[in-house]
Amino acid sequence: MTVTVSIAPGAEVEMHDAALFYETESPGLGAVFVSDIMEAIGWIEIYPEHGELIRLRVRRKVLRNFPYSLIYSLRKDCIRILAVAHQKRRPFYWRRRT
Repeated sequence: MTVTVSIAPGAEVEMHDAALFYETESPGLGAVFVSDIMEAIGWIEIYPEHGELIRLRVRRKVLRNFPYSLIYSLRKDCIRILAVAHQKRRPFYWRRRT
């Protein structure tokens, strides 16, 4: 069974903004950030239920090298990335995206 992964528009903007910030801090760091996100998405595809459960059907996968987490909703045949959330800012701001 193939699971479809989609990224909410708000999460896409957050990823882009954070990558741009890191790129301005150090050339190439934005690409490393995006690579870390893609690695986490790959992990979620393989082990969707291993992320920390934070709400009903909503889980968190902490990025390996950056202070961000992927917040995702787990459905029967779909994984939806709801947010690329900084770990120290505005907890649960993404609730309306579920």
